[in-house]
Amino acid sequence: MTKTVDFYFDFASPNAYLSHRVVSGIEERTGAKFNYIPVLLGGIFKATNNKPPMEAFFGILNKNEYQSVEMQRFQKRHGIDKFKMNPHFPVISLQIIRGAIGAQKDGYLDKYIDEVLKHMWEEPKKMDDPEVIKEAFTESGFDAERLMEQMQDPEIKAQLISNTEEAVKRGVFGIPTFFVGEEIFFGKDTLWQVEELVNE
Repeated sequence: MTKTVDFYFDFASPNAYLSHRVVSGIEERTGAKFNYIPVLLGGIFKATNNKPPMEAFFGILNKNEYQSVEMQRFQKRHGIDKFKMNPHFPVISLQIIRGAIGAQKDGYLDKYIDEVLKHMWEEPKKMDDPEVIKEAFTESGFDAERLMEQMQDPEIKAQLISNTEEAVKRGVFGIPTFFVGEEIFFGKDTLWQVEELVNE
């Protein structure tokens, strides 16, 4: 039986991008399937009283610098060579993560994730500006008008809120978070543990 890994996901996190780039290799090696669940990272932070690393580590000598070194090591280890820090970071991801719910309803979430991550972390754009978002969607071959409408759809808004609330109830406090059954793993550096568990 194929094992499923739930991946709580938001475009706002560079570590979600880096994790995404590793997921396909784990799926190929193990036969597991990663189930991407779009959530709003800002909503998770608010609900759990958490803060983004840049804010949480502000004023701690050498801590943010180490985070950068660690990200570079991860990229080197996994052959990730297209990552660029978004100059507009932090990008408020509310609109594009709502778009992910719309894409999921219409059956193309995988492609949507690939393309929007490219616009966020490979060819970085200000993906919280509606005009920039619309141009990026068009460039990716999506129905930009439909996606822009879906972002304002009450049902899609409600689904994102529900996903986010359920994530917090399950124990999520940040992104990326993975579940194998009810075993929780936080952060890209736990992916080797995820792979070990699905291989058991």
